[in-house]
Amino acid sequence: MAIRPPILQSGDTIGIVTLGSPLDASTIDARIGTLGDMGFNVVVGKYAYAYGGIVAATAAQRAEDLMSMFVNPNVSMILPTRGGTGVKDILPLLDYPLINSHPKIVTGYSDITILLNILFQFANLITFQSLLLIDFNPNTPAYNFDQFYAATSTLVSPRVIQNPPSMPLNGLVKGTVRGQIVGGNLTSFVGTLGTPFEVNTVGKIIVIEETHEPTNAIYRYLTQLIMAGKFRDCVGIVMGQCTNCTTSYATSYNDLISGIIVPLGKPLLTNFSTAHGLYKAAIPIGAMAELDTYANKLTILEPTVTG
Repeated sequence: MAIRPPILQSGDTIGIVTLGSPLDASTIDARIGTLGDMGFNVVVGKYAYAYGGIVAATAAQRAEDLMSMFVNPNVSMILPTRGGTGVKDILPLLDYPLINSHPKIVTGYSDITILLNILFQFANLITFQSLLLIDFNPNTPAYNFDQFYAATSTLVSPRVIQNPPSMPLNGLVKGTVRGQIVGGNLTSFVGTLGTPFEVNTVGKIIVIEETHEPTNAIYRYLTQLIMAGKFRDCVGIVMGQCTNCTTSYATSYNDLISGIIVPLGKPLLTNFSTAHGLYKAAIPIGAMAELDTYANKLTILEPTVTG
């Protein structure tokens, strides 16, 4: 069983870090103001405002910021400003035994999902594909905050992750399986194949989503994961949205799912609200779940934080 981080409560302190691409200071400050209005205290990493081009700061500096939040006894949750590019280069620099002994809530999506999965694999810590600092603004749908708090601020179990009413889920391959959840951003996963930090899907339910990619690129990425055995090893598949993805060769994202993923024969749920979409489900990486594609349900079987 994976380690559950302590529950998030009003008045807790959130540590802000930039682990991939930089974010402008005015946006960071505005979102920190929102956190304050919501009743949280904030600690800002030394390099959170850094701008080093494609990445905010060196890998060593970004890793230092992250580790400083894990060892800070006042910090309850670690919240990256954004994803972007470059998160994976901090992975060799992290102290996983120390993280294991100082569990904290870590949340995010996009390139951050590589970190989330590796914290589960190397430190046995449940993490959350959920909100980034940029999402703490007045335009974020209530659904996203409801999902975030259901995962990080309650001990409710079991918990069905439900899409908004306007987004029906679709079970394309029927079945019922149980396993720990892994998953996140497709491009980011492919970028770790052949490294010590590729995602382990053995016996797992895998969740996949993508953004701003043409479907010919999605075809490449999905077939690469298939050839790497990632879908062979998993027990079930949840396909999230491909947000703002363009159609290539008259082949849509849904066409790819039907032509490439359905024939794999694994229980398959599609149209899941994820990450880069307007509506963002909170998916606990490392938690035990049941995927039931007869009922079109993904149910988290355990509390994902501890009281």
